Amino acid sequence: MNETVTIQSRRLTTEEYIDFLKRTDLGSQYPKERFAERIERLLRNVSISLVAQNENGVIVGVLLGLTDFAYWLYVTDLGVDRAYEKQGIGTRLMKTAHEIAGGEKDIAVYLIANENAVAFYEKWGMKRSGEVMEYNHIEWTEFTVE
Repeated sequence: MNETVTIQSRRLTTEEYIDFLKRTDLGSQYPKERFAERIERLLRNVSISLVAQNENGVIVGVLLGLTDFAYWLYVTDLGVDRAYEKQGIGTRLMKTAHEIAGGEKDIAVYLIANENAVAFYEKWGMKRSGEVMEYNHIEWTEFTVE
């Protein structure tokens, strides 16, 4: 597939993102509880919202992140449409987000990686860290967006 894919910084609608989740492995990372309401809140509040689209305007990649634009970037979501994987879209999204946040000399990147994505992040230069603290007492019923 040699389509042109462009990346832009823009907010997604809840409907756009849920439709995209159906075509990625991200669709199983959210709890069922208040799903649409929480996705809407996520999309409204992220600091960085990047959308990769093909020539026909179809969303083929998304990166959502939180940053202080001084020290750190936390990538909450990075996904690529299954039909567009292994074309460098995820890497382009990561590099663009890192630049927007302040660049690699100033900004540390953090995320929680799905086991299937660990190899991608390691290739990108990331490593596992045992330094992260967690407080997690939320309601979480697993499901997959379909």
